[in-house]
Amino acid sequence: MRTLNDYFITAKIADISTASSTFVAVPDGGKIIKIITALQGAISGGNAAISFEIGGTAVTGGGITVAHSGSAAGDVDTAIPTAANEVAEDGTIEMITDGGSTGAKILYVTFIIRR
Repeated sequence: MRTLNDYFITAKIADISTASSTFVAVPDGGKIIKIITALQGAISGGNAAISFEIGGTAVTGGGITVAHSGSAAGDVDTAIPTAANEVAEDGTIEMITDGGSTGAKILYVTFIIRR
């Protein structure tokens, strides 16, 4: 159940098939309680592993694997972080893709943060 203390940040990984890091700004402090991704097209060749870090520390339970087998635009994956998920006002969340797949596809990531 969402409360008035929850807010949402949506960010974009431009190409999940190329190993890279993308940073998203955090406007208010809180804890990441859920991460949701939406794939914008089919990938192939292997799975894409997506991880998240705050201040260089991996978000525990925050990893997402975007499966290549049967992938298609609109595929959704989720993670429920369990620790190391506290964000500070005016901080950043780093989104990291390992580039394990092929096919240059966008991945949108939505963070649900509870103040």
